[in-house]
Amino acid sequence: MKVRRVAYITSGILLLTGVAAFVTTSRAGYESAAYEVEEKDGKFEIRKYEEHQLASTSTAGGNRNGGFGTLFRYISGENEEKRKIAMTTPVFMPASEEGEPQEMQFVVPSDVAASGTPAPNSARVKIKTMPAGRYAALRFPGQLNAKTQKAKLVELRLLLEEKKLKSEGAPMFAGYDPPWTPGPMRRNEVLLRIAD
Repeated sequence: MKVRRVAYITSGILLLTGVAAFVTTSRAGYESAAYEVEEKDGKFEIRKYEEHQLASTSTAGGNRNGGFGTLFRYISGENEEKRKIAMTTPVFMPASEEGEPQEMQFVVPSDVAASGTPAPNSARVKIKTMPAGRYAALRFPGQLNAKTQKAKLVELRLLLEEKKLKSEGAPMFAGYDPPWTPGPMRRNEVLLRIAD
């Protein structure tokens, strides 16, 4: 019995290690929106983001899956140049003041933005710019759902109050992982732009 138990425990540890390695390498395989960390306190960071271009579509009314499909078709060649564009991280989700996501955005890779981002074929896709600036970010694991998003937004706003910092504009959520990533291993964030 003891040998069998040790074998199960060892197998479980190896499986978890393998899953963690797979998640980390699959996330690391994508270009990510560039930023510098100015301050870090646990899961809270103040970051300086560069300006970057985004392919954006509306998700108002809870159309998250449809929004992902719309953007995925754009980067798969549904654009005026029929150009395939590499996937990036994170997927940004600008939200209402209350924390309800309104859009889904893919970051345009830096080489594509430098050479000219192709115009979308679909009227549902817009090319936008995320302005450079300082953003407060709070990282958290788990599935992105309305209850968690609203709770984490409240937590980030309280942290900014404690640090005597003011935010401006609407919040934004970010997801870094593919949908098959187990909840505890997911990297999610809520961001607020810091007022100058």
